[in-house]
Amino acid sequence: MATNQDNTINNIPTLNFDAVIVGGGGSGMRASLQLVNGGMKVAVITKVFPTRSHTVAAQGGIGASLGNMSPDNWHFHFYDTVKGSDWLGDQDAIEYMCREAPKVVYELEHMGMPFDRNADGTIYQRPFGGHSSNYGEKPVPRACAAADRTGHALLHTLYQKNLEKGTQFFVEWIALDLIKDDEGNINGVIALDQETGNISVFQANTTVLATGGAGRIFKASTNAYINTGDGLGMAVRAGIPLQDMEFWQFHPTGVAGAGVLLTEGCRGEGAILRNKHGEAFMERYAPTLKDLAPRDFVSRSMDQEIKEGRGCGPNGDYIVMDMTHLGAATLMKRLPSVFEISKNFGNVDITKEPVPVVPTIHYMMGGIPTNIHGQVTVPNLEGPVDEQGLYTEGRIVKGLYAIGECACVSVHGANRLGTNSLLDLVVFGRAAGQHIIDEFNQTGRNYKPLNPRVLDFTQSRLDKLQNSTEGYNAQEVADEIRNTMQSHAGVFRTQALMDEGVQKIMALAPKVEQIHLADKSAVFNTARIEALEVANLYEVAKATMISASLRHECRGAHMVVDYEHPADYEPAPLGRNDSEWMKHTLWYSEGNKVVYKPVRKQPLTVDYCVPRVRTF
Repeated sequence: MATNQDNTINNIPTLNFDAVIVGGGGSGMRASLQLVNGGMKVAVITKVFPTRSHTVAAQGGIGASLGNMSPDNWHFHFYDTVKGSDWLGDQDAIEYMCREAPKVVYELEHMGMPFDRNADGTIYQRPFGGHSSNYGEKPVPRACAAADRTGHALLHTLYQKNLEKGTQFFVEWIALDLIKDDEGNINGVIALDQETGNISVFQANTTVLATGGAGRIFKASTNAYINTGDGLGMAVRAGIPLQDMEFWQFHPTGVAGAGVLLTEGCRGEGAILRNKHGEAFMERYAPTLKDLAPRDFVSRSMDQEIKEGRGCGPNGDYIVMDMTHLGAATLMKRLPSVFEISKNFGNVDITKEPVPVVPTIHYMMGGIPTNIHGQVTVPNLEGPVDEQGLYTEGRIVKGLYAIGECACVSVHGANRLGTNSLLDLVVFGRAAGQHIIDEFNQTGRNYKPLNPRVLDFTQSRLDKLQNSTEGYNAQEVADEIRNTMQSHAGVFRTQALMDEGVQKIMALAPKVEQIHLADKSAVFNTARIEALEVANLYEVAKATMISASLRHECRGAHMVVDYEHPADYEPAPLGRNDSEWMKHTLWYSEGNKVVYKPVRKQPLTVDYCVPRVRTF
């Protein structure tokens, strides 16, 4: 498909599309596929080749209540997701996702996604943490899997279909800033071509942010190096708040010392976590679901074992995951990548010995606030508040959508269940695509003239780096951010630790503003890309640290020791305070302002799922 270059602004090319999607992972390509099937002209801007997007790292499966291995239905999936979110998830969005799950999985199957099969030809499903039948009675197999390479299979399937339909990809480009008009509407993005170092204006009726997570704000992370929060940084610079950024998921089974992910599918297939005594200790913490309790619960249990002196190794600083009883044949069939990762990063043959694991930062539950159509929504700060000071009215940012991990719908609330990440990508990628098509069919193509000064801000950022003669090294500043976040926003938090973390993060502002770019070359200058990424990392780190310090309770992944046993709960649900903190955090970069809005409690067709103590 040829690109329309209608004009230039200050000699910078302007490219016109019906929709521009920033990010070539699972959500971005599912949205682009929906759009091209609807007859729209679509561009996908991606930092890396699409099949190398971070979705490729998703291993265990995609959740859907198909019931192929055991009786199941979406009501159970809905309940598990609400409970897993520690009741901070919006129940209308959760119902929509769980009801749509079987449909989107069958769509992927019909596209040719190579799911594993049962003997009768149906899609193979494995159990996963927090997924149960009959409202928590017992684990249920719900994860539709392609061995332990499900994300890899998903990306290749979507990429092939997009190529078939004519989606135009701009590979190894990095989007820098949103184009915002005087009315606050978004009219596209400005992006940099890494091959040449040149920038272009991508003008579009609709812009979709699908840039993934920002796990690289932490020192130990399962995230790829590309996960630097670019979409969140762009949104923040456009005046958009970030929601629920205090909630970061620690995956229980990162390879000790390396952080590389070993899928929850290991435990779904029957792997057992053991302490130094060989005890299957999760039976003490979660007598029903055991090793298949939700990730926040398992991570805290592992950390507790280590703190109480039952950790493994010469320093007692890790747990082991035992798969030897599963047999080599099963492991090589169901978990071939786990075998390779354990060998390469842990020097362990999992068919013969257990592999050392520790909780490692994995997933961002917060992000850019959206509704179930993917439209970015922000509070009306001039509007009314309720008796708790919560903003009850909001507005839609016209022309802007966000999907996938960079978005906060919120279906994951304070803790995401495994397999719901891939599900989130395809359900809301598809939903956003369809909503954009419906809007486009009503309005048609309408490219508004752009303000000639639209490039000024972005050009000033680039010029500042290009003209720098002294300052700080980008990676050294990034490492300071990561070290601070690792120390002050871990599995267990204290109020004093978080408050100190806020001070340390804020003190880094002068260094972030004074990054020095020593390499001034244009072609594939990765140092320039890293310097630009630091600005995004810093915004996400500030949002996380400040939001965490202001949430005075324990909920999901936000476990604060100070609030572990409040007096007004009996039994205390690990310090959760529904009377005061059943609300979403919204952080604005300007002034580091934090406001709150209510959790959407009303599902679409079923009764409200009432909060209760989370036991497993």
